[in-house]
Amino acid sequence: MTSRRRGALRATAAVLVAAIVVGASGFLVYANVTSAAEREPLAEVADDPAISLDYSRDSVVMAPTSDANGEGLVFIAGAKIEPVAYAYKLSGLVDAGYTVVIVRPFLNFGLFETRPLSAFTSLAPDVSDWFVGGHSLGGVKACMYADSPDVKGLVLFGSYCANDLSDSELTVVSLSGSADGLSTPAKIDANAKALPADTTFVEIEGANHAAFGDYGLQAGDGDSSIDDSDMRDIITDTITGALQ
Repeated sequence: MTSRRRGALRATAAVLVAAIVVGASGFLVYANVTSAAEREPLAEVADDPAISLDYSRDSVVMAPTSDANGEGLVFIAGAKIEPVAYAYKLSGLVDAGYTVVIVRPFLNFGLFETRPLSAFTSLAPDVSDWFVGGHSLGGVKACMYADSPDVKGLVLFGSYCANDLSDSELTVVSLSGSADGLSTPAKIDANAKALPADTTFVEIEGANHAAFGDYGLQAGDGDSSIDDSDMRDIITDTITGALQ
């Protein structure tokens, strides 16, 4: 091989390495630019005397201050959404006795998450029975955790499963929004066959994709017309009714 050709190969390799580094760096920046939680809903949870709220960058643990029922929900946040943005919409479950652990997935994308479920259940050691759930891509990852004998049920917010759970004995709740422009009602319906036949499906009238949390608008989504407190109540009533 001539010195000119070797030089050309080295130059090509250098360009490829540089492109990979730039691409990886760009993705890391993109993945870590997240939608922040709105302050007022979070403040309402923090002021609720029935809820013990402990949160960090990577997780939120909400536990009843009294009358805990020994059951808990590990909830995987949607892509690029701050975990605490789901605190208000899930707080009704805590008022009903459930402990809720909301998780930031690796690089803010559920499908990149590789930690075992125990990494999250260990944050609430007093809970004996666990359900899993998630919003959007977080729900897709929750479906993967649900395929475990230690999990009693699955809760999906604007999401559906990539793995087949149709033969499982899980208690499953699938909540969708009529105005969801991302996980549209048609997509939810098309993927329903991956869930057990007795799954509780509820399409919330007027709810869009972002209505399942409190983090503002989301590109490509529809317009929401449902009040936040009404959304919280529907989420609470549907899930507690199914899980009990």
